[in-house]
Amino acid sequence: MIPADLSRSVVRALRRAVEDGELPAGVVVPERVVVERTRPGGVGDYASPVAFGVGKGAGVAPRTVAEVLAPRLARLPGIERVEVTGAGFLNFVLAASPVGELVRGIRACAEKEERRRGEERYGYGFVSGAPRPADLPAPAPARREDLVRLAVLRIGLSQGRPADIGLDAPVAPVPPAPPIAPVPKRDGDVAALYGPDAAAWAMLCVPGHETPVFPAWLLVQDESSEFFRVRYAHARSRALTRNAGQLGFQGEPGDVDGGAAGVLVRALVDHPLVLEAAAHHRAPERLVRQLVVLADALLDFQYGVLPKGDEKPSAAHRARLALAEAAGTVLAGGLALLGIDAPDHL
Repeated sequence: MIPADLSRSVVRALRRAVEDGELPAGVVVPERVVVERTRPGGVGDYASPVAFGVGKGAGVAPRTVAEVLAPRLARLPGIERVEVTGAGFLNFVLAASPVGELVRGIRACAEKEERRRGEERYGYGFVSGAPRPADLPAPAPARREDLVRLAVLRIGLSQGRPADIGLDAPVAPVPPAPPIAPVPKRDGDVAALYGPDAAAWAMLCVPGHETPVFPAWLLVQDESSEFFRVRYAHARSRALTRNAGQLGFQGEPGDVDGGAAGVLVRALVDHPLVLEAAAHHRAPERLVRQLVVLADALLDFQYGVLPKGDEKPSAAHRARLALAEAAGTVLAGGLALLGIDAPDHL
């Protein structure tokens, strides 16, 4: 089980608990449940406060709801343990999944989108009758409201949220709460000054209600710039593929060991959960932060991917390359959801 599956599993467990009479018939089962990484000092890998919302609506103590759900969820494959803490928090410990399985899943999603559109992207979903994320028009860079709302729409579409769009028109407005702060007039034509992609990054990296800032590092082509690091990490993943081809091998999903690999795997595992939260909160800045985490992990990991010196390509090298390629694919998909280009060369 991957973390993104937890939300659906909790929803199903709630529904069945109501059907079996373990919870009152008045319990309203939400369509989606918030599941997040456990904070420092917490229990387990992931946690959910779902019992509080459900309990409040039905007049049931949150801990009672959590204690009904915990044994049901603990029996599911891929969940090692479920604990109830505090007044009703559900805490999950997931069974370790092979890295190869994660990489194969990312490849399968990317290949599905490639068959649909001829583009290799990850993180895109498809809602019948709705435009795909990449079909949405590019906004005028000077109009921050357009840019933020379109990013919200793309992310929502990627998570199968037809309610966020009007199916009778290419784009429908997202409910205006909170209002989106414009680019200050003193900053001038930010698209011309910094380039459309860098300007978009600055406008999307803070919550919509906050005024964006345009620091000098937007123009810097080195790792002191977050914007550069994310696109550079994607370009490095493509360069690793080219270099491996010159050495006569390709990436093949498999187990990968090492500290840098563990950090990268964790970032990839969390990515669908971040997309889910970004869609739920209509918050593109959450995806921006996730892409920085993923890029930094890939840049640290890249040094062990290719053979060194007289080393011959091995199964370990092929597995590392496949993991790096998967990270690059996720970065490309994330940038595309933000409406930002992911170049193969920088």
